[in-house]
Amino acid sequence: MLSDVIDIDVLLEHPRHEIWEYLSVPDWYPRFFRGIGVCERVSEEQPGVPAVYAALVGPPNAPARTVRLRVVAGKAGEGFNVENLDTGGFVSIRLAEVGPEKTRIVATFFKAGLTHQDLARFANFDLVDWARDGIGRIDDYLAGNPTSEVTNTGDYKSLQLSIAKTMVKTGVVRAARPDRGIRQLNSLAKWGFTLAGGFAAAAARSPKHIALADARGSRTFAELHDRTSRLASALPSIGASAGSTVAIMARNHTTMVECMVACGKLGVDLILLNTGLGARQIEEVLARHNPTAIFVDQEFESVIQYLRPGLTMISTAPTSTTMGRPTVDEIIALAPPSSLKAGDPGRLVVLTSGTNGSPKSARRPTPKGFGTVAAMLSRMPLQMNETMLIAAPLFHSWGLAALQISTPLRSTVVLQDRFDAEDCLRAISVHRCTSLVAVPVMLQRILDLPESVRSRYDTSSLRVVASSGSPMSGSLVTNFMDTFGDVLYNFYGSTEVSWATIADPADLRAAPTTAGRPPLGTRVSILDETGTPLPTGGVGRIFVGNDMLFDGYTDAAPPPIAGNLMDTGDLGYLDADGRLFVSGRDDEMIISGGENVFPRPVEEALSHLPQVSEVAVVGVPDNEYGQRLVAFVVARDGARLDQDMVTSYIHHRLSRFSVPRDVTFLKALPRNATGKILKRMLIAPTS
Repeated sequence: MLSDVIDIDVLLEHPRHEIWEYLSVPDWYPRFFRGIGVCERVSEEQPGVPAVYAALVGPPNAPARTVRLRVVAGKAGEGFNVENLDTGGFVSIRLAEVGPEKTRIVATFFKAGLTHQDLARFANFDLVDWARDGIGRIDDYLAGNPTSEVTNTGDYKSLQLSIAKTMVKTGVVRAARPDRGIRQLNSLAKWGFTLAGGFAAAAARSPKHIALADARGSRTFAELHDRTSRLASALPSIGASAGSTVAIMARNHTTMVECMVACGKLGVDLILLNTGLGARQIEEVLARHNPTAIFVDQEFESVIQYLRPGLTMISTAPTSTTMGRPTVDEIIALAPPSSLKAGDPGRLVVLTSGTNGSPKSARRPTPKGFGTVAAMLSRMPLQMNETMLIAAPLFHSWGLAALQISTPLRSTVVLQDRFDAEDCLRAISVHRCTSLVAVPVMLQRILDLPESVRSRYDTSSLRVVASSGSPMSGSLVTNFMDTFGDVLYNFYGSTEVSWATIADPADLRAAPTTAGRPPLGTRVSILDETGTPLPTGGVGRIFVGNDMLFDGYTDAAPPPIAGNLMDTGDLGYLDADGRLFVSGRDDEMIISGGENVFPRPVEEALSHLPQVSEVAVVGVPDNEYGQRLVAFVVARDGARLDQDMVTSYIHHRLSRFSVPRDVTFLKALPRNATGKILKRMLIAPTS
């Protein structure tokens, strides 16, 4: 049990003014002190009235609680108190120079045990170690020590043993000895660790289990295996053979999956076209890849009608409305039973989002083993033989990743051609889905439904709601979990690096804007411009290493590589608890009046305004400050909101350089097919 008064004395070899700059500002506490998930200013400092901060605080293995703090400064650079407005406790901190480059820090904690109910199980030395640990990070930060790196190798020194343990724990491998179970499942994967191999293995283990369900009906694993083998054997009749390339433009449905699996079995590369692309963009992509055929949904006839003559087109519909165009079902029906021999599996080519310009084509690698499965399962509690609704587009790397992870789990995958918030809840209720794979805008649309509509559907079966594709605001995270329970998981990755980190509900309760921690077999580093790791808390380029880094673009140079790590294109930092926070794209940061400013904290702050439905903030040139921020806001129906309210709100919470100079109100923000905001469409490009 903690004493009412506890003293700490630390000597650092840094000037007093440098230590003061970080120790006296609560915004920095999460980066240096464990157990503080977030600390945000909620009121502006006034003459004689210190600013108030809201901090989420929780010791290890305990739920976080909100604590209101304020810093009452004494003589500048020498001392201050951090007061707990909820309990009356406080910390008195004094800094004294003991040499040109040495500072003595004396901290006295008064009634620290009242900060959180779970602190009763800690002793005085625990608090002393905690404080010294945090001050040590400030020391590292000022010294520039390379501590901003975190690696997850699991519970064992051997990564392979950790992978095996995860496979047994989740039921993917059932055996007294993990090595025997792995060999057993390997023997079923004729086409390796691909979609084709995964569905083939599932068909061998659970042939009558439902593999896919959509509006057209359902397929068992055995039916899917047979149909895709027949389709694969018939592909040469339309000009597709091992080593060639075909394309597909389709929404989420069973036939799309069948095309993906069949191409993989035959060794055909398949380009997954984004359904939001225009006719000209499709022409450009196909001109680069020169496919022999294209599978297409009928609704996209208008955007493919002018493609080059001689390109074979196959309809994914049960019955084609275009004269002479065969359907996938017709090709399968005419194909004899297949006895395909395994060769090199075909690759899936995923297009990048193209939010900053023309989409690039990325070659997805073939998983090398169970590491891919174990990585996902180490941070998300997916189980065998459950039901997964994949609402994220399958042409996107996030929807594709979910489909790939579903096969070793022998999940029943529910697909819907289009996302509709109420239809999504209906499907969860009807199919008793245990997991939902979505993008953030979908979750926001679900929350935007009236409570009377949401309450019509029983979603109690949900255990995992996994979101990725774009950042989630803290308000969305908290509101979703308050509504549906602690089932939300934030998956951070990209087409290029696959996965980087996953935030589980405990992470999100403690720090709602975090991207989480690396899953099994993953390494994350925050590097400076020279490729050297920064200190913990320092903002730099996010580099990731795992077994699924992509095999490069087909039409562009790859991202920078540092050792075995790949650049994500994002900037961010690690906090004291090893959680990753993404500050924004490296090309989104602006320099305003000499200060580095990111749009995301401004977007995050504005998302908490009840009048705001959506918001995007971008940087533009400014004659006085070099660059400035402008905000684009979508107000909720009936809400009263103007520019002065928006700028005043940010002025009270962030630095003056973060206050948008201009605010434009829109009816909707431009988004691509996966829900990402197209910021380049909000402002005219500058020369």
